[in-house]
Amino acid sequence: MDMSISTLFFFLLLSTTAAFDPCGSSSSQPDSSHLSVIHIYGKCSPFYPPKPNSWVDTVIRMASRDSSRLTYLSSLVAKKPTSLPIASGQNVIGVGNYIVRVRVGTPSQLMFMVLDTSNDAAWVPCSGCTGCSSTTFAPSNSSTFTTLDCAVAQCTQVRGLSCPVTGSSPCSFNQSYADSSFSATLSQDSLTLANDIVPNYAFGCINSISGGSIPPQGLLGLGRGPMSLMSQSGSLYSGVFSYCLPSFKSYYFSGSLKLGPVGQPKNIKTTPLLRNPRRPSLYYVNLTGVSVGRVFVQVDQSLLAFDPNTGSGTIMDSGTVITRFVGPVYNAIRDEFRKQVKGPISSLGAFDTCFTATNEDVAPALTLHFTGMDLKLPMENSLIHSSSGSLACLAMAAAPNNVNSALNVIANLQQQNLRILFDVANSRLGIARELCN
Repeated sequence: MDMSISTLFFFLLLSTTAAFDPCGSSSSQPDSSHLSVIHIYGKCSPFYPPKPNSWVDTVIRMASRDSSRLTYLSSLVAKKPTSLPIASGQNVIGVGNYIVRVRVGTPSQLMFMVLDTSNDAAWVPCSGCTGCSSTTFAPSNSSTFTTLDCAVAQCTQVRGLSCPVTGSSPCSFNQSYADSSFSATLSQDSLTLANDIVPNYAFGCINSISGGSIPPQGLLGLGRGPMSLMSQSGSLYSGVFSYCLPSFKSYYFSGSLKLGPVGQPKNIKTTPLLRNPRRPSLYYVNLTGVSVGRVFVQVDQSLLAFDPNTGSGTIMDSGTVITRFVGPVYNAIRDEFRKQVKGPISSLGAFDTCFTATNEDVAPALTLHFTGMDLKLPMENSLIHSSSGSLACLAMAAAPNNVNSALNVIANLQQQNLRILFDVANSRLGIARELCN
């Protein structure tokens, strides 16, 4: 009898395992406005490297490119309150950390696009593109595709326009980022997200790329400007979305992107979203301080203060790997952390505060204080371990000195396994605990 039960259990387990697809599409989820969020190095990603490094080496390599990301974010000073259709500047082996499955056109064509909260416009490489990856969107195969003329309102929302002073012409534009640049034509087509269809979605159809820093299958902008998903989808999502980012260590499981107010956490702590007309795409919050253990770190408040005139302050960003504070703020946090950990300190890649992992039990927790909300980071969001496991490092760093204002960035490693709610309509940001994997 026991043998029969064991045999039955084995076959049930086998059949269940065979039926479960860890890389199944987001359309299999019960809610039509939920999409899977996949780490670009995860095994469900088409960009999974054939010979992957350890996740620690991967994070170190990605974090080394954060300086370019911060320089880019700092450069987003608009001459007028409009959006900028610029890529995040990540390449396949760069810091395009999280991707979502998006379908473009009629019939729809699948693209794995980088999710970016600090950009507005969406754009994809189109067939015939020079310098693009092998996977491109084919406009000729879509019955709903159209190019937009220079005379349309959306054309005024892009930078780097190449439109004639008089006459009619397609809305063409050129953009650059880091060591790369691209040219595109503003176009319109249906955008399918899980089971939702957003008709007449304006995006950049890329026709040439120079350099290797452009996300290979495009970018989905979730910023705050008029070309963003929240603006173009109108009442469909009511200006609300949230994501839960899976851990870098999670190869198979994915997080989720929830679009619209349905299914969002009911009980969630929030802090006001601040609007900066000089950087209208970015999600600013008011960071009032940081505690290391029970010690509230003393810093010059002007280095944290939101200033719409200069663009300084603190933002939440999906494209930066590790949280970056301006130099004096980071140094004060780091020094207090070192004081409480004690013992010898070494460095590892971008991380300058590493210690023997056996001392991890005395490592203090870090708490980020926002207006109306405190976020005590789990230890896995504060520390990163070496490949051998012998070292633990504080997973934060100082911002580069070459940025033109004091910009602090709460990055995605510190956001992992948290539900981050962006309620643009009500100008609030919420954070709740959630196991994203």
